[in-house]
Amino acid sequence: MKKVLCLFSVMVFGSTALLGQDAIIQQEAELELLLDSLRAAKSDAAKRNWNTQFKKQLEQTLNEPTALTYTFTKLKTIGIINSPDNLVRIVSWNVEQDDQSQQYFAYVLKGDERKPEHKVIELVDNSFMLPARTDDVLDANNWYGALYYKIIPVDKNNKTYYTLLGWDGNTTSSNIKLIDVLYFSGNTLKLGAPLFKSGDDTKKRIYMEHSEKTVMSLRWDGDHNRIMFDHLSPETPTMEGFFEYYVPDMSYDAYEFNGNKWMLVEDVIGVNKDEEMITVKSINPRTEEIVETEMPNKWIDPTTEGSPASKEVHIAVTPDSESELAEAAEKEAKSKKNKDPQNAMEAYDAKKHRKEEKANSVTFDNGKKAKKPKKPKKK
Repeated sequence: MKKVLCLFSVMVFGSTALLGQDAIIQQEAELELLLDSLRAAKSDAAKRNWNTQFKKQLEQTLNEPTALTYTFTKLKTIGIINSPDNLVRIVSWNVEQDDQSQQYFAYVLKGDERKPEHKVIELVDNSFMLPARTDDVLDANNWYGALYYKIIPVDKNNKTYYTLLGWDGNTTSSNIKLIDVLYFSGNTLKLGAPLFKSGDDTKKRIYMEHSEKTVMSLRWDGDHNRIMFDHLSPETPTMEGFFEYYVPDMSYDAYEFNGNKWMLVEDVIGVNKDEEMITVKSINPRTEEIVETEMPNKWIDPTTEGSPASKEVHIAVTPDSESELAEAAEKEAKSKKNKDPQNAMEAYDAKKHRKEEKANSVTFDNGKKAKKPKKPKKK
């Protein structure tokens, strides 16, 4: 009898899961249509209308039992990221206004290790009332607004802090990359924690404002367990403090977690991930299709013997060295002129040149040669 009851329970649970999956698939199709309409809207009023409908439908969908793990592949213009422990999912998106300012919307899904349930928490964009604060702990109703693209969990004092990497369009003059911390006090969501250490200074979050004309890198370097980012400097010394004129200066800094805090390390060396094989794309000239080929990830020195550029020498030219290079080039040309031929074509040209010189020369009694005078033209 117990076996029958267990089998019945499994069947009921499986049927419920399938029904839930079918429901979320249908809801995703409806969300896709609403999202497409939102992105196609031309006015702030139309965007507000479509976003209200999309947001209402999305919140209902995110409360479905399988929403914490469902892939949502059709919602291509919103951001969905998961923590490595699969206990936090953040869904965020932006709506650009006619004046190019941004409005942000987000939901946080909090899972439970002990129960197959999750809690849905809305983040309310209150950036109009919140300047860039690095020293405040904020709650879900006082969110500054951003698009998140990476979650990095760290443990401190038996508590998990989710470090977030995000982007904010800010203004028409500047963008912001930011690092923040999300954690829970019970079921209450908090943003900001004193984890970022730079010298004697400790901050709860990091803002990096830079010129809208440039791109700044802020990424997780998993191979070396650090957050890598471009160091920003003003375009000219007179622009110091005006962050809309800050640009990457080709150096890199990083935050490395020491078990207690994210410590700032300046002037680090950025390296690419070592991969034994890489995929190279090329066009098949016969079919005009793109072909992917795997090949060893080996750098080829262009000056190596046998390579196409093996006989070329590349020298960086500066204004001070131009005259020196010109003299060197002239000497090299003279040297080549007097040099013995290196191949059949050069030998043939040299022999032909010697015959022409001989035909156009005369010999004096003293053995010296002179060119034959040109014949006068017939009148």
